[in-house]
Amino acid sequence: MGEVDANIARIAAGQHGVISRAQLVAAGVGSNGIRERMRHGRLHPLFRGVYLVGHAVEPRHARQMGAVLACGAGALLSYRSAIDLWELLPFTGELHVTVPRARPHRPGITVHRTQPLDPRDHGTIERIPVTNVGRSLLDFAEIATARELERACDEARTQRLIRNLDDVIARHPGRHGVKALASLLDSVPALTQSEAEELFLALIRKAGLPLPEVNVRIGRWQLDFLWRAHNLNVEIDGHRYHSLEKAIARNHVRDADLEARGIRVRRVTAREIATTPEVVIARVARALSA
Repeated sequence: MGEVDANIARIAAGQHGVISRAQLVAAGVGSNGIRERMRHGRLHPLFRGVYLVGHAVEPRHARQMGAVLACGAGALLSYRSAIDLWELLPFTGELHVTVPRARPHRPGITVHRTQPLDPRDHGTIERIPVTNVGRSLLDFAEIATARELERACDEARTQRLIRNLDDVIARHPGRHGVKALASLLDSVPALTQSEAEELFLALIRKAGLPLPEVNVRIGRWQLDFLWRAHNLNVEIDGHRYHSLEKAIARNHVRDADLEARGIRVRRVTAREIATTPEVVIARVARALSA
């Protein structure tokens, strides 16, 4: 493999196996070089101006990344595609992309234009540019049924992803989805400011233990408390959402993923913090010293 193809492979490896025409040109590959690589099976068209590198089998997330690349600089996966990527509803395979300029025509992709595209609405999942959860829900509210929107908001609440609905609504007062989304606000508790979490932090301070980082994102997970130097994550489970069967199953997946990253997970309940705080602190202290 030559230096140019090695560079192409490196770029694609960081983009779920895809590369754009603009990136190929920047790597020194012109139109003839692209056609030659297509003839030899080293490039496979995915969207207009976007190619799979090496083989025609699409890696996971290749289509989502490819759709963003196909729509140019500043594009974000959005609407139902963002809801899919945030895993708020079952995957449908729809491709929606929001762009900050005139909408390009891209077969297979629904392109939405917004002006301006506020940096506060940006997010990233698995290296894919995507609207953050609040903006994704606002966009989705324009095309979703009431039940779909309720389910997506409930899942975002269960994952503790909702923090900025008031902010995103205030910044987009004219959007069609504002009314539907605002109607759900009363059912979304401020879990990040929960009494249990505040009490837990107070116990940590009183015991003289090292203070953790709060509400840290690792991969696609939001961690309540992280002692990075000790590879320890403590999660506070409330009595409401963590009693749901779906939330319990998600916690198993989440904890296994974090353990695979070398992060130990310990869970305590709000009831334990309130009724047996000394036991909770002893468990945390042992975990920190392990």
